[in-house]
Amino acid sequence: MFVDTEICGLKVGDEHPVRIMGVINLSKESFYKSSVVNVDSILDKAHSMVDSGATILDIGARSTWMLANPVISKEEEMQRLVPALDILKDNVDALISVDTMFTDIAEKSIELGADIINDVSGFKADESMLDILVEHKCPAVAMATEKIPGDPIGMDAIMRSLSNIIMHAQDKGMDTSKLILDPAIGKWVAEKGPIYDFETIDQFERLKVFQKPILAAISRKSCIDAVLHKPAEERLYGTLAATAIVVHKGAHIIRTHDVAQTMDVVKVAAAMRSREPKVKENNFEVSVLDIINSEDAVRTMKEMGVTGTGAQIMKKKCSSRVLRISNITTTEALIIKQEILARGGDAALERNAVSHETESTDVLVIGTILQLEKLAQKLECQARNLPLISRMINDTLKLDDNVEYRYLRDL
Repeated sequence: MFVDTEICGLKVGDEHPVRIMGVINLSKESFYKSSVVNVDSILDKAHSMVDSGATILDIGARSTWMLANPVISKEEEMQRLVPALDILKDNVDALISVDTMFTDIAEKSIELGADIINDVSGFKADESMLDILVEHKCPAVAMATEKIPGDPIGMDAIMRSLSNIIMHAQDKGMDTSKLILDPAIGKWVAEKGPIYDFETIDQFERLKVFQKPILAAISRKSCIDAVLHKPAEERLYGTLAATAIVVHKGAHIIRTHDVAQTMDVVKVAAAMRSREPKVKENNFEVSVLDIINSEDAVRTMKEMGVTGTGAQIMKKKCSSRVLRISNITTTEALIIKQEILARGGDAALERNAVSHETESTDVLVIGTILQLEKLAQKLECQARNLPLISRMINDTLKLDDNVEYRYLRDL
């Protein structure tokens, strides 16, 4: 799941530095008022960001904040953007990204020198957006969206949405090597609580399965407020903490209001993330895939040409777990070891338990999700406390997939 691509001459990927996208905000309706820039000072702001390490500048003239008031017209968005693009063209040493959902604004921006279009609607707000991108061979950021920007709730929904966006772009003839994916961190819809952003940040490495550059836009968003209970102006350190996590888990581009402060965090976090093992020789390649979710395994198999039926059958064989079962009798531990061995897994227990020299013991059970489920089924019908252990294994595996259990805290 190695990423190595080039966006308008800028190398992006696992072997390249994490790129910083500086936010130039022209929207007075923004949730972060201190970030708003006047056109008169836009060049100074741009130069400051580039000098601090930004290699992409994202220009936005319409607030996508769900509480933005008033909601401006396309005409006003265009009026704000055009002078800014005129000023920046050929005057900054960075790629210019334009944050818009509308085709006519995107096309005008490309004509004025924009290198990238950042569409938070995932090409859903304007049906002809992909046609324009294909016509101009323009790279794009696409944010996870089903119907309206950022509406997928939960990491599984985000993964499905991004998969559908990639397929739609391919169907439209886009060179998807020019596609950058954004998992839509933030409270884009009222139903989306902070725990879903926590899940996305914690499971960010799942996005590697797409083999595309991944952009993280966390800067001062509501999930930081949910923990710190501070206004946007006071969320810098919280943002940097979350940024370090997503960089360590594989983010390639960080969209931020605070370029200088973000640079140091990104460099340290990137230095500490590991490389996925891969060996090439002649025409052969062997690599380790970091697949932690069964549905991601299905997605990978389908891309290889495995049938849908085959992928479904094998998906629970692609993820493994190690369960610790505590305070059971040695007889129960030995039965569990025997049953998991019969299903292709294994179990570890102390030497004294094997010789029945202790009354109670712990056992580590090692197996794929499928093997553990089969073990639970087998134990359900046995004697002693094994039916209870069966239920507890199933309940533990369910909690492993329970977003509220994993991330809900007293916020």
